[in-house]
Amino acid sequence: MYITLSILVVATVFFVNGKIRSDIVALCALILLMLFEILTPAEALSGFSSSIVIMMIGLFVVGGGIFRTGLANVISRKILTLAGNSQTKLFVLVMLVTSAIGGFVSNTGTVALMLPIVVSLAMAANTSPSRFLMPLAFASSMGGMMTLIGTPPNLVIDSTLRGAGYDGLSFFSFLPIGLICVTLGIVTLGPLSRIFLTKDKGADGAKKSKSLKDLANEYQLSHNLFRVRAVPGSALAGKKLQELHIPERYNINVLEIRRRANSQNPFLKTINQKLASAGTVIIENDVLYLSGSIEHVRLFASENKAGMIDMHELEEEALAFSGNLRFDEIGIAEVVLLSNSRLVHQPVKNSGFREKYKVNILGIQRQKNYILQDLKDEKMQSGDVLLVQGEWNDIARLTEEPDEWVVIGQPLAEASKITLDHKAPLAAAIMVGMVALMVFDTVPAAAAVLMAAVLMVLTGCFRNAEEAYKTINWESIVLIGAMLPMSMALEKTGAAASISKGLVIGLGNFGPMALLAGIYFATSLLTLFISNTATAVLFAPIALQSAIETGASPYPFLFTVAIAASMCFASPFATPPNALVMSAGRYTFMDYVKVGLPLQILFGIVMVVVVPLLWPF
Repeated sequence: MYITLSILVVATVFFVNGKIRSDIVALCALILLMLFEILTPAEALSGFSSSIVIMMIGLFVVGGGIFRTGLANVISRKILTLAGNSQTKLFVLVMLVTSAIGGFVSNTGTVALMLPIVVSLAMAANTSPSRFLMPLAFASSMGGMMTLIGTPPNLVIDSTLRGAGYDGLSFFSFLPIGLICVTLGIVTLGPLSRIFLTKDKGADGAKKSKSLKDLANEYQLSHNLFRVRAVPGSALAGKKLQELHIPERYNINVLEIRRRANSQNPFLKTINQKLASAGTVIIENDVLYLSGSIEHVRLFASENKAGMIDMHELEEEALAFSGNLRFDEIGIAEVVLLSNSRLVHQPVKNSGFREKYKVNILGIQRQKNYILQDLKDEKMQSGDVLLVQGEWNDIARLTEEPDEWVVIGQPLAEASKITLDHKAPLAAAIMVGMVALMVFDTVPAAAAVLMAAVLMVLTGCFRNAEEAYKTINWESIVLIGAMLPMSMALEKTGAAASISKGLVIGLGNFGPMALLAGIYFATSLLTLFISNTATAVLFAPIALQSAIETGASPYPFLFTVAIAASMCFASPFATPPNALVMSAGRYTFMDYVKVGLPLQILFGIVMVVVVPLLWPF
């Protein structure tokens, strides 16, 4: 028992530390349980064949199909536009639409879908997006309480009940709790967000649409942008950019090249913009736009006999450089990295943005800090906001990777363009069919989800099977599969019984209500530091054993675990949605404490009272 608890404590410390991926920590804990012969190999690997894991894989694919076809995007935008310019209506509709989608799609996917829509609508309403983005993240978690498949903790307690010989939960068993959560969230977050999330954070453009000029000024692009001309006789003329190795040798980036057009027609523009690529050949009198420090740019110009252009010299006879960038052919946009993006912990030079999408990364905003120099070796982190530059069509292609990042910084006109794929009706029919099968219990839930996932691929809601696999968050899947046997180890060694016995002895004398409150707030506290799925896996057997020892029904105790694990708002790192909106909303850690902590405590008090009324002891 003590070895099991020691492994659990060490794993929790690494979960909290966050320097090692959570799925790797869970796998290491699983390996130790096998090495110490606490679990047999078959028992240790049983988590990966669990119906929970299989259903989560299928649900990721179904949710991905809904996103890929544009179905959820169009529906949510049409509903949200009903708000007009009313902030109150917009707030309520954001909460309702997000929670409704969150009942059927993962909360991270829901926020990834809704974030750019809400930003655009907030800007159109001439208000700060920060008023809505934190409530958006919280609403996605509240919506997860609507259905059995809304969030992994719901599936965990269903599996625990079935494993102990009790009746499982139906698809809408959580609906009463979900409705209470959403109602309580709207009533509470309305005033809290207005008081704490609409203050002036010092950003002039926070309450209006970010224009391209706003973005350029925010990232101080003109301050770090220099022009060099390939004068006659320069070593640059006739060379391909890849031959010059400019980033490696000088630590600067070539962003674009401006070249005199061949046309002599005075009614046609005289300068062409070209995004710099590896194969671009420089010709005499090309003007290179370089991003980097002035010292490195001067060294580059000197060694290659190129001419530095000062702020008063003209690129052409009729075009002066005023420090403003042109965006007629080449634009800029902001991109937020998701927690499961392959770019997390990767240096910028390995991002592949230039090779795959023909866009450059100009800067990184990390919370309130802007990283603009020495970018190529900077390792990207979850929640980073990347400022990218490229041709408009190439920037638009970035939206094809919703599992990797969210494009939020495009101009309002660009962000508002929504296209409905012809496969959207098929995706809708498949989702409705899956829900119907689960509601009427026609086939096992896992089978219904797998059928829907396969149909999404077969009917062409994905371009190919590989695209469907990319929608699966494998870190979450491995984490769940590796942590499920931990609950088995806690039961097998008697650790769960000992912990539950301690809770019963300490709180049982005060009645089942006090015991329920103890389990709720202990679960809620741990969820601040480790994932809600891992917390549910750990506390589900403890809650079950506590109910058995007091002779009470296990249902209220297990529902309490699922609710407490999902309703965690006081930290930006408690859930992926909380972290995802942190940079986009310009939030600080204390913003989450001011808004999320009162909400989390209030939810705890209300749920301890309400749960026994719905599921008596």
